[in-house]
Amino acid sequence: MEGSREPVLDAKAELIDFQWKLGMAVSSDSCRSLKYPYVAVMLKVADHSGQVKNKSFEMTIPQFQNFYRQFKEIAAIIETV
Repeated sequence: MEGSREPVLDAKAELIDFQWKLGMAVSSDSCRSLKYPYVAVMLKVADHSGQVKNKSFEMTIPQFQNFYRQFKEIAAIIETV
């Protein structure tokens, strides 16, 4: 059920660590040859009680490019404050 999914991050979470890697999917059990790049992101966050959790997700290259563009926009806005 979509409504019962745990959110990726709590709005009050503190980012402890951010790691990423570029990967290449070459095959799977249902497809012999995929050959598509992806970005894997690993986050370590502490919730409001201090409990540290690891979160990870993968993005396609277009998704990552959009993610990057949004962070550049955020950085530009922060510089004007």
